[in-house]
Amino acid sequence: MMISARELNRATLSRQLLLERQSLTVQDGVRRVVALQAQHPASPYLALWNRLAGFTPAGLDAAFADRSVVKATLMRITLHAVHAEDYPVFRAAMQPTLHASRLGFRFAAAGLSPADAEELVPELLDFAREPRTSAQMQAWVEERLGAEKKDGAWWGLKGYAPLHHAPTDAPWSFGLRPSFVAAPSGPGLPVQPVPGGRAADPQALRTLILRYLAGFGPASVADVAQFAMVQRTPVRAALLALGDTVEQLQGPDGVVLFDLPGSSRPPAETPAPPRLMAMWDSTLLAYADRSRVIPPAYRPWVIRRNGDVLPTLLVDGHVAGVWRQMEDGIEATAFHPLAPATWDGLAEEAKSLTALLDEREASVYSRYHHWWAKPPEAEAEVRIL
Repeated sequence: MMISARELNRATLSRQLLLERQSLTVQDGVRRVVALQAQHPASPYLALWNRLAGFTPAGLDAAFADRSVVKATLMRITLHAVHAEDYPVFRAAMQPTLHASRLGFRFAAAGLSPADAEELVPELLDFAREPRTSAQMQAWVEERLGAEKKDGAWWGLKGYAPLHHAPTDAPWSFGLRPSFVAAPSGPGLPVQPVPGGRAADPQALRTLILRYLAGFGPASVADVAQFAMVQRTPVRAALLALGDTVEQLQGPDGVVLFDLPGSSRPPAETPAPPRLMAMWDSTLLAYADRSRVIPPAYRPWVIRRNGDVLPTLLVDGHVAGVWRQMEDGIEATAFHPLAPATWDGLAEEAKSLTALLDEREASVYSRYHHWWAKPPEAEAEVRIL
């Protein structure tokens, strides 16, 4: 079976709840979309506002507070908000990636080995049974290893150990100074990394892949590997081990795509409403081939050279520009001419977004405004919505 590029786009929008806002709880919404990138504290809130009917920030505040939704270092070695029940299996699937990335480099340069990490982690987690500030965690490390090893050791441990970020501050639950708390333990909830750390739990990796396909499929081996930052060889082996649990499609470029039988794949002509997407929205980053959502010509203006992913205008299911909050409204920069009806739709979205932001923060993402210093395209149109 073949699937076109536009059908792939509509499948992603459908599964990411971007064709129509859904009446779901915060917890169910997070689980449906699998994972929300959370480098910036506001981004999970804006991501859910785009996806859930009647979303209120207080609902996500409460979910973070009761830890039914947790924020932690996971896929692509970056911060994500995920459903608490998904965290253990995602963490187990990410084990070799976290091991390789966080127990080398600065951790190794401090004179420490993976064996040292395995010895330190249980004690660190005991200390973090209640929320601890970053300063407290660093002091704990310094007490055991000395000042000269503190920075490198903490750099490795805060990403490798199964730690959640603990809510600290308004307006978005997490302030600029993070606090940490140990992931809960219990049946099916391994709190410690697997000794040795170099091999993923095969069942955990298969489960992560199935969850990914449910939220982002159809997808290639390269797409799955990009989403999680897991090597392609184990991803390919896991997909083959899934057998008839997954089906294969032929993508528009001839690449083999995998999907769950019976999953939503709307027709290519399905309308897609405009959206004002959060910074680092997962939809923009979940694939090796990001042209599914980002036209290649626009990618340099959206994903900047240091990795910042700007808040975008989504028009007909594809990135069409960027936006930022200004004193007099939402400034929208379209990379190509948009129809009057599209501008009207974006203005309605901006009205709703402004109401949400007025309750929380008057200058969300303002530290990234330097990226607007040079207009992205000669024909770009800028409007205040």
